[in-house]
Amino acid sequence: MPLKILISGGGTGGHIFPAIAIANTIKELQPETEFLFVGAIGKMEMEKVPAAGYKIIGLNITGIQRKLSISNFLFPFKLLISLLKARSIIKNFQPNVVVGVGGFASGPVLRMATWMNIPTLIQEQNSFAGITNRWVASSVSKVCVAYDGMEKFFPKERIEKTGNPVRKNVVDIEGKRELAMKSYGFDSSKPVLLAVGGSLGARSINLALKEGIDHILDAGIQVIWQTGKLFSEEAAQILGERKQQPLVITEFIHDMDAAYAAADVVISRAGAIAVSELCIIGKPTILVPFPFAAEDHQTKNAEALVKTDAAFMIADRDVSKLLIPEIIRLVADHPKRNSLSLNIRKHALPNAAQHIAQYVINLAK
Repeated sequence: MPLKILISGGGTGGHIFPAIAIANTIKELQPETEFLFVGAIGKMEMEKVPAAGYKIIGLNITGIQRKLSISNFLFPFKLLISLLKARSIIKNFQPNVVVGVGGFASGPVLRMATWMNIPTLIQEQNSFAGITNRWVASSVSKVCVAYDGMEKFFPKERIEKTGNPVRKNVVDIEGKRELAMKSYGFDSSKPVLLAVGGSLGARSINLALKEGIDHILDAGIQVIWQTGKLFSEEAAQILGERKQQPLVITEFIHDMDAAYAAADVVISRAGAIAVSELCIIGKPTILVPFPFAAEDHQTKNAEALVKTDAAFMIADRDVSKLLIPEIIRLVADHPKRNSLSLNIRKHALPNAAQHIAQYVINLAK
Protein backbone atom coordinates (compact mmCIF):
# COMPACT_ATOMS: atom_id res chain seq x y z
CA MET A 1 0.00 0.00 0.00
CA PRO A 2 1.25 3.53 -0.78
CA LEU A 3 2.28 5.74 2.13
CA LYS A 4 -0.08 8.55 3.14
CA ILE A 5 1.56 11.73 4.39
CA LEU A 6 -0.21 14.79 5.76
CA ILE A 7 1.79 18.05 5.78
CA SER A 8 0.51 21.05 7.75
CA GLY A 9 1.52 24.68 8.11
CA GLY A 10 2.31 27.75 6.06
CA GLY A 11 1.62 31.46 6.31
CA THR A 12 4.87 32.54 4.64
CA GLY A 13 7.13 31.28 1.87
CA GLY A 14 9.61 30.33 4.61
CA HIS A 15 7.18 27.63 5.76
CA ILE A 16 5.56 26.71 2.44
CA PHE A 17 8.60 26.17 0.21
CA PRO A 18 10.31 23.75 2.65
CA ALA A 19 7.02 21.82 2.92
CA ILE A 20 6.79 21.50 -0.86
CA ALA A 21 10.49 20.57 -1.09
CA ILE A 22 9.98 17.78 1.48
CA ALA A 23 6.94 16.45 -0.41
CA ASN A 24 8.78 16.57 -3.75
CA THR A 25 11.75 14.66 -2.31
CA ILE A 26 9.54 11.99 -0.68
CA LYS A 27 7.81 11.59 -4.06
CA GLU A 28 11.20 11.00 -5.72
CA LEU A 29 12.01 8.29 -3.16
CA GLN A 30 8.49 6.78 -2.95
CA PRO A 31 6.57 7.76 -6.14
CA GLU A 32 3.30 6.13 -5.02
CA THR A 33 2.99 8.25 -1.87
CA GLU A 34 -0.30 10.12 -1.36
CA PHE A 35 -0.10 13.65 0.06
CA LEU A 36 -2.57 16.01 1.68
CA PHE A 37 -1.66 19.51 2.88
CA VAL A 38 -3.53 21.46 5.55
CA GLY A 39 -3.16 25.25 5.61
CA ALA A 40 -4.86 28.36 7.00
CA ILE A 41 -7.73 29.88 5.00
CA GLY A 42 -6.68 33.16 3.37
CA LYS A 43 -2.95 32.47 3.62
CA MET A 44 -0.57 32.05 0.68
CA GLU A 45 -0.31 28.25 1.02
CA MET A 46 -3.89 27.97 -0.29
CA GLU A 47 -2.53 29.23 -3.63
CA LYS A 48 1.09 28.01 -3.66
CA VAL A 49 0.45 24.37 -2.69
CA PRO A 50 -2.09 23.64 -5.49
CA ALA A 51 0.26 25.42 -7.92
CA ALA A 52 2.91 22.84 -6.93
CA GLY A 53 0.47 20.03 -7.71
CA TYR A 54 -0.76 19.06 -4.24
CA LYS A 55 -4.22 19.01 -2.66
CA ILE A 56 -4.80 21.32 0.32
CA ILE A 57 -7.60 21.81 2.88
CA GLY A 58 -7.91 25.07 4.84
CA LEU A 59 -8.54 25.63 8.55
CA ASN A 60 -10.12 28.85 9.83
CA ILE A 61 -7.24 29.61 12.18
CA THR A 62 -5.20 32.75 12.90
CA GLY A 63 -2.39 33.62 15.25
CA ILE A 64 -2.55 35.59 18.49
CA GLN A 65 -2.03 39.32 17.86
CA ARG A 66 0.59 41.17 19.91
CA LYS A 67 -1.83 43.98 20.68
CA LEU A 68 -5.31 43.68 22.21
CA SER A 69 -7.83 42.81 19.50
CA ILE A 70 -11.17 41.08 18.93
CA SER A 71 -9.41 38.26 17.06
CA ASN A 72 -7.56 37.35 20.29
CA PHE A 73 -10.90 36.82 22.06
CA LEU A 74 -12.04 34.63 19.15
CA PHE A 75 -8.82 32.62 19.09
CA PRO A 76 -9.86 29.89 21.62
CA PHE A 77 -13.04 29.21 19.63
CA LYS A 78 -11.15 29.11 16.31
CA LEU A 79 -8.59 26.77 17.86
CA LEU A 80 -11.27 24.40 19.16
CA ILE A 81 -13.05 24.35 15.76
CA SER A 82 -9.70 23.81 14.01
CA LEU A 83 -8.83 20.91 16.34
CA LEU A 84 -12.17 19.26 15.55
CA LYS A 85 -11.70 19.81 11.81
CA ALA A 86 -8.12 18.48 12.03
CA ARG A 87 -9.48 15.35 13.74
CA SER A 88 -11.99 14.87 10.93
CA ILE A 89 -9.30 15.39 8.24
CA ILE A 90 -6.96 12.89 9.92
CA LYS A 91 -9.74 10.29 10.36
CA ASN A 92 -10.74 10.59 6.68
CA PHE A 93 -7.22 10.67 5.19
CA GLN A 94 -5.65 8.17 7.67
CA PRO A 95 -2.03 9.33 7.27
CA ASN A 96 0.92 7.16 8.24
CA VAL A 97 2.74 10.27 9.46
CA VAL A 98 1.96 13.97 9.99
CA VAL A 99 4.58 16.63 9.22
CA GLY A 100 4.41 20.18 10.63
CA VAL A 101 6.45 23.02 9.14
CA GLY A 102 5.27 25.86 11.41
CA GLY A 103 2.55 28.44 10.88
CA PHE A 104 -1.02 28.72 12.15
CA ALA A 105 -2.45 25.49 10.72
CA SER A 106 0.40 23.35 11.94
CA GLY A 107 -0.50 23.55 15.64
CA PRO A 108 -4.00 22.03 15.73
CA VAL A 109 -3.09 19.35 13.16
CA LEU A 110 0.06 18.21 15.00
CA ARG A 111 -1.66 18.38 18.39
CA MET A 112 -4.55 16.25 17.18
CA ALA A 113 -2.21 13.78 15.43
CA THR A 114 -0.28 13.22 18.68
CA TRP A 115 -3.54 12.67 20.59
CA MET A 116 -4.51 10.08 17.95
CA ASN A 117 -1.08 8.34 18.33
CA ILE A 118 0.05 9.04 14.76
CA PRO A 119 3.81 9.53 14.24
CA THR A 120 4.69 13.22 13.87
CA LEU A 121 7.67 15.24 12.66
CA ILE A 122 8.39 18.96 13.02
CA GLN A 123 10.63 20.87 10.64
CA GLU A 124 11.81 24.03 12.44
CA GLN A 125 13.49 26.48 10.07
CA ASN A 126 14.73 29.16 12.47
CA SER A 127 17.30 29.41 15.25
CA PHE A 128 14.50 30.57 17.59
CA ALA A 129 11.62 28.07 17.46
CA GLY A 130 8.18 29.39 16.53
CA ILE A 131 5.31 29.41 19.01
CA THR A 132 3.39 26.65 17.17
CA ASN A 133 6.33 24.25 17.20
CA ARG A 134 7.07 25.04 20.85
CA TRP A 135 3.45 24.25 21.73
CA VAL A 136 3.70 20.67 20.39
CA ALA A 137 7.42 20.12 21.05
CA SER A 138 7.08 17.67 23.95
CA SER A 139 4.76 15.24 22.15
CA VAL A 140 6.11 14.88 18.58
CA SER A 141 8.20 11.91 17.42
CA LYS A 142 11.03 13.75 15.64
CA VAL A 143 12.27 17.35 15.29
CA CYS A 144 14.41 18.39 12.30
CA VAL A 145 16.32 21.65 12.87
CA ALA A 146 18.77 23.88 11.01
CA TYR A 147 20.77 25.33 13.92
CA ASP A 148 22.75 24.15 16.93
CA GLY A 149 21.46 24.73 20.47
CA MET A 150 17.82 23.84 19.73
CA GLU A 151 17.55 21.62 22.83
CA LYS A 152 16.34 24.71 24.70
CA PHE A 153 13.09 24.36 22.71
CA PHE A 154 12.80 20.62 21.98
CA PRO A 155 13.61 17.30 23.71
CA LYS A 156 17.29 16.66 22.93
CA GLU A 157 16.84 12.98 22.09
CA ARG A 158 14.33 13.77 19.30
CA ILE A 159 16.39 16.47 17.53
CA GLU A 160 18.12 15.86 14.20
CA LYS A 161 20.18 18.66 12.64
CA THR A 162 19.28 18.43 8.96
CA GLY A 163 19.26 22.04 7.74
CA ASN A 164 16.48 23.67 5.76
CA PRO A 165 15.20 22.31 2.44
CA VAL A 166 15.89 24.80 -0.36
CA ARG A 167 14.82 24.86 -3.99
CA LYS A 168 17.53 22.98 -5.91
CA ASN A 169 17.25 25.10 -9.05
CA VAL A 170 17.86 28.29 -7.03
CA VAL A 171 21.19 27.20 -5.50
CA ASP A 172 22.52 25.40 -8.58
CA ILE A 173 24.85 28.21 -9.73
CA GLU A 174 27.95 26.26 -10.80
CA GLY A 175 29.26 27.51 -14.16
CA LYS A 176 26.41 30.01 -14.66
CA ARG A 177 28.16 33.34 -14.00
CA GLU A 178 29.29 34.13 -17.52
CA LEU A 179 25.84 33.51 -19.01
CA ALA A 180 24.18 35.45 -16.17
CA MET A 181 26.45 38.47 -16.70
CA LYS A 182 25.64 38.42 -20.40
CA SER A 183 21.89 38.22 -19.77
CA TYR A 184 22.08 41.23 -17.41
CA GLY A 185 24.26 43.16 -19.86
CA PHE A 186 27.04 43.48 -17.27
CA ASP A 187 30.82 43.74 -17.62
CA SER A 188 32.25 40.45 -16.29
CA SER A 189 35.40 42.24 -15.04
CA LYS A 190 33.42 44.44 -12.60
CA PRO A 191 31.78 43.44 -9.29
CA VAL A 192 28.04 42.86 -8.86
CA LEU A 193 25.84 43.68 -5.88
CA LEU A 194 22.61 41.70 -5.43
CA ALA A 195 19.99 43.26 -3.13
CA VAL A 196 16.96 41.16 -2.15
CA GLY A 197 14.38 41.81 0.53
CA GLY A 198 12.14 38.78 0.29
CA SER A 199 9.14 38.44 -2.02
CA LEU A 200 7.53 41.63 -0.67
CA GLY A 201 10.75 43.64 -0.68
CA ALA A 202 12.36 45.42 2.29
CA ARG A 203 11.49 49.10 2.66
CA SER A 204 14.55 50.05 4.72
CA ILE A 205 16.91 48.46 2.17
CA ASN A 206 15.01 50.03 -0.72
CA LEU A 207 15.14 53.53 0.79
CA ALA A 208 18.86 53.24 1.59
CA LEU A 209 19.65 52.08 -1.94
CA LYS A 210 17.47 54.85 -3.41
CA GLU A 211 19.53 57.45 -1.53
CA GLY A 212 22.89 55.83 -2.22
CA ILE A 213 22.56 54.21 -5.65
CA ASP A 214 24.75 56.84 -7.37
CA HIS A 215 27.56 56.30 -4.82
CA ILE A 216 27.42 52.55 -5.53
CA LEU A 217 27.44 53.00 -9.32
CA ASP A 218 30.22 55.60 -9.09
CA ALA A 219 32.31 53.01 -7.19
CA GLY A 220 32.14 50.78 -10.31
CA ILE A 221 29.64 48.35 -8.80
CA GLN A 222 26.94 46.81 -10.99
CA VAL A 223 23.58 46.27 -9.28
CA ILE A 224 20.73 43.72 -9.37
CA TRP A 225 18.00 45.08 -7.09
CA GLN A 226 14.79 43.28 -6.23
CA THR A 227 12.40 45.86 -4.79
CA GLY A 228 9.12 43.97 -4.22
CA LYS A 229 5.74 45.23 -5.41
CA LEU A 230 5.29 48.13 -3.00
CA PHE A 231 8.35 50.01 -4.30
CA SER A 232 7.66 49.55 -8.01
CA GLU A 233 6.76 53.19 -8.84
CA GLU A 234 9.87 54.61 -7.15
CA ALA A 235 11.95 51.87 -8.76
CA ALA A 236 10.69 52.80 -12.25
CA GLN A 237 11.67 56.43 -11.65
CA ILE A 238 15.17 55.48 -10.41
CA LEU A 239 15.72 53.22 -13.41
CA GLY A 240 14.34 55.79 -15.85
CA GLU A 241 16.89 58.36 -14.70
CA ARG A 242 19.80 55.92 -15.11
CA LYS A 243 19.02 54.02 -18.30
CA GLN A 244 22.62 53.66 -19.46
CA GLN A 245 23.93 52.48 -16.09
CA PRO A 246 24.74 48.83 -15.15
CA LEU A 247 21.60 48.68 -13.05
CA VAL A 248 18.81 46.06 -13.09
CA ILE A 249 15.75 46.81 -10.96
CA THR A 250 12.87 44.34 -10.75
CA GLU A 251 9.87 43.65 -8.49
CA PHE A 252 10.66 39.94 -8.32
CA ILE A 253 13.60 37.84 -9.51
CA HIS A 254 12.38 34.74 -11.33
CA ASP A 255 15.83 33.41 -12.32
CA MET A 256 17.28 33.51 -8.81
CA ASP A 257 20.09 31.11 -9.76
CA ALA A 258 21.36 33.61 -12.36
CA ALA A 259 21.22 36.47 -9.84
CA TYR A 260 23.12 34.42 -7.25
CA ALA A 261 25.65 33.31 -9.88
CA ALA A 262 26.34 36.91 -10.94
CA ALA A 263 26.60 38.32 -7.40
CA ASP A 264 29.88 39.13 -5.66
CA VAL A 265 28.14 40.56 -2.58
CA VAL A 266 24.54 40.00 -1.42
CA ILE A 267 22.29 42.15 0.77
CA SER A 268 19.37 40.18 2.20
CA ARG A 269 16.82 39.86 4.95
CA ALA A 270 17.62 37.00 7.36
CA GLY A 271 14.67 34.66 6.85
CA ALA A 272 15.58 31.03 7.46
CA ILE A 273 15.35 29.90 3.84
CA ALA A 274 17.24 32.92 2.48
CA VAL A 275 20.03 32.25 5.00
CA SER A 276 20.13 28.55 4.06
CA GLU A 277 20.42 29.44 0.36
CA LEU A 278 23.19 31.97 1.06
CA CYS A 279 25.17 29.37 3.02
CA ILE A 280 24.99 26.92 0.11
CA ILE A 281 25.97 29.45 -2.60
CA GLY A 282 28.73 30.82 -0.33
CA LYS A 283 28.49 34.50 -1.22
CA PRO A 284 29.72 37.35 1.05
CA THR A 285 26.57 38.69 2.65
CA ILE A 286 25.25 41.71 4.55
CA LEU A 287 22.11 40.68 6.47
CA VAL A 288 19.42 43.18 7.48
CA PRO A 289 17.00 41.25 9.73
CA PHE A 290 13.31 42.18 9.54
CA PRO A 291 12.76 43.67 13.02
CA PHE A 292 9.09 42.70 13.32
CA ALA A 293 9.48 38.97 12.62
CA ALA A 294 7.94 36.76 15.32
CA GLU A 295 10.21 36.55 18.40
CA ASP A 296 12.74 38.60 16.37
CA HIS A 297 13.87 35.27 14.88
CA GLN A 298 15.58 36.90 11.87
CA THR A 299 18.06 38.68 14.13
CA LYS A 300 18.82 35.37 15.84
CA ASN A 301 19.30 33.69 12.43
CA ALA A 302 21.75 36.43 11.44
CA GLU A 303 23.62 36.31 14.76
CA ALA A 304 24.30 32.59 14.25
CA LEU A 305 26.39 33.57 11.19
CA VAL A 306 27.88 36.78 12.58
CA LYS A 307 29.41 35.03 15.60
CA THR A 308 31.43 32.74 13.30
CA ASP A 309 32.50 35.65 11.05
CA ALA A 310 30.34 34.24 8.23
CA ALA A 311 28.30 37.39 7.48
CA PHE A 312 27.85 41.04 8.41
CA MET A 313 24.66 42.26 10.07
CA ILE A 314 23.16 45.76 10.07
CA ALA A 315 20.13 46.47 12.26
CA ASP A 316 17.13 47.75 10.31
CA ARG A 317 17.19 51.06 12.22
CA ASP A 318 20.81 51.69 11.12
CA VAL A 319 20.45 50.85 7.43
CA SER A 320 20.04 54.42 6.19
CA LYS A 321 23.44 55.50 7.52
CA LEU A 322 25.49 52.29 7.45
CA LEU A 323 24.46 50.21 4.44
CA ILE A 324 25.99 52.18 1.54
CA PRO A 325 29.45 52.69 3.14
CA GLU A 326 29.46 49.00 4.18
CA ILE A 327 28.65 47.84 0.61
CA ILE A 328 31.42 49.95 -0.93
CA ARG A 329 33.93 48.90 1.74
CA LEU A 330 33.14 45.17 1.45
CA VAL A 331 33.16 45.09 -2.36
CA ALA A 332 36.65 46.65 -2.33
CA ASP A 333 37.97 44.30 0.39
CA HIS A 334 38.81 41.07 -1.48
CA PRO A 335 40.45 39.24 1.49
CA LYS A 336 37.38 39.92 3.67
CA ARG A 337 35.03 38.74 0.92
CA ASN A 338 37.03 35.53 0.59
CA SER A 339 36.97 34.83 4.34
CA LEU A 340 33.21 35.52 4.59
CA SER A 341 32.62 33.21 1.65
CA LEU A 342 34.70 30.45 3.22
CA ASN A 343 33.03 30.79 6.62
CA ILE A 344 29.43 30.96 5.41
CA ARG A 345 29.92 27.75 3.42
CA LYS A 346 30.75 25.95 6.69
CA HIS A 347 27.10 26.46 7.70
CA ALA A 348 25.74 24.88 4.50
CA LEU A 349 23.59 21.76 4.79
CA PRO A 350 22.70 21.12 1.15
CA ASN A 351 21.02 17.71 1.56
CA ALA A 352 18.35 18.77 4.05
CA ALA A 353 15.34 17.73 1.96
CA GLN A 354 16.73 14.21 1.44
CA HIS A 355 17.49 13.72 5.15
CA ILE A 356 14.09 15.01 6.29
CA ALA A 357 12.28 12.94 3.63
CA GLN A 358 14.05 9.81 4.87
CA TYR A 359 13.08 10.51 8.50
CA VAL A 360 9.44 11.00 7.38
CA ILE A 361 9.48 7.71 5.44
CA ASN A 362 11.07 5.87 8.39
CA LEU A 363 8.38 7.19 10.75
CA ALA A 364 5.64 6.31 8.26
CA LYS A 365 6.83 2.72 8.03
